[in-house]
Amino acid sequence: MVKYKSSDLDNIFGALADPTRRRIIERLAEGESGVTRLAAPFSMSLPAVSKHLRVLEKAGLLRRHRHGREHRLEIQAGPMKEALRWMERYRRFWEESLDGLADYLENTQTTKRKKGKS
Repeated sequence: MVKYKSSDLDNIFGALADPTRRRIIERLAEGESGVTRLAAPFSMSLPAVSKHLRVLEKAGLLRRHRHGREHRLEIQAGPMKEALRWMERYRRFWEESLDGLADYLENTQTTKRKKGKS
């Protein structure tokens, strides 16, 4: 397992914060793609798409291969898995905290009802 520093997570979440980059990741989840084909559905210039691709590369979310003059891109799951592990830790924390709060509130309501009936 690769350990990620907080700056790595910052890069991952920063890269995923942009809707265009998330759409690029979604397209790459379907399989490897060339830059031109990947850029086709976006209403922006190829250099603008390339900037988004560099952000994703810096975050480790995609890898670029060169086949002659063509650049092929593929998704890299490792950084996203690490981000998911990080979020999962806090999901469990909040679920346990909220479950405890729900139990407390339920017990408080039960106690009030019992006192009201006496």
